[in-house]
Amino acid sequence: MQIAFHIGANCTDEDRLLRSLLRNVQTLGEDGVRVPGPGKYRRLIRETIQGLDGAKPPEDSRDVLIDAIVDDDKTERLVLSNSNFICIPNRIFEKGTFYLLTEFKLKGLLALFPQDEIELFMAVRNPATFIPETFAKSKFDDLPTFMRGMHPTEVRWSDVVSRIRQIAPQCKLTMWCNEDTPLIWGKIMRAMTGVKPSVPLVGTYDLLSTIMAPEGMQRMQAYMKNSPPPTQQHELKIIMAFLDKYAIEDLLEEELDLPDFTQDLVEELTEAYDQDIDLIASHPGVTFIEP
Repeated sequence: MQIAFHIGANCTDEDRLLRSLLRNVQTLGEDGVRVPGPGKYRRLIRETIQGLDGAKPPEDSRDVLIDAIVDDDKTERLVLSNSNFICIPNRIFEKGTFYLLTEFKLKGLLALFPQDEIELFMAVRNPATFIPETFAKSKFDDLPTFMRGMHPTEVRWSDVVSRIRQIAPQCKLTMWCNEDTPLIWGKIMRAMTGVKPSVPLVGTYDLLSTIMAPEGMQRMQAYMKNSPPPTQQHELKIIMAFLDKYAIEDLLEEELDLPDFTQDLVEELTEAYDQDIDLIASHPGVTFIEP
């Protein structure tokens, strides 16, 4: 069985991807793709991995888990999503290491599903906004304690990617920038589900609708219905044209209310993030979804 697991990162999704996929349960089911609700597996997988604590699971663990998650034997591809899979915000910088628990969680996941073809999916986000957002969701009152002494300029997603590839070289790893998601939502949905381009999916503009005025969305969808774009690149040009006219400007900018984050620091983090993305996109074994 193929298992597509969206593992994060924190504060990049808020379950919106899962909600869009769940709108297509019937269509996907006809193609052998199952998208169970999060209550079926999140706590179950988390507690099983933690309970094993690195030990080898019993031989029947995999079958027990699959039976609990899906209720038929016709599933060819199982789609799971948990942006807190690696850890909750409190533990992102545990012991001064960015996503220290990556190895532990992935080793546990691979041990639970040794016979299956696991694909990993992960979004990344500019540390200039990622750090303030995750800090706000943590239990900590000051930034240095939250980051366990790590400085914001030391945060590199490429380090996490290298560690993922080391621990799970057999797993396909698909990634994208959180900042691009309104433009590539349909691409992400199709990558996660593995369905052919001919399979119709609803919700491919779910995220775009959050930053574009309703009138613009209606006009854009009517335009595409009358003149279907022949390629994804052509579709992107249409989207950008309508965004240029109908974007909700206030939603295109993020306000940072954190004294530690000066304008100079934000610019430094953003420049380093751009360079980091180039490094990730060229990393062997990584498929990077771009607009």
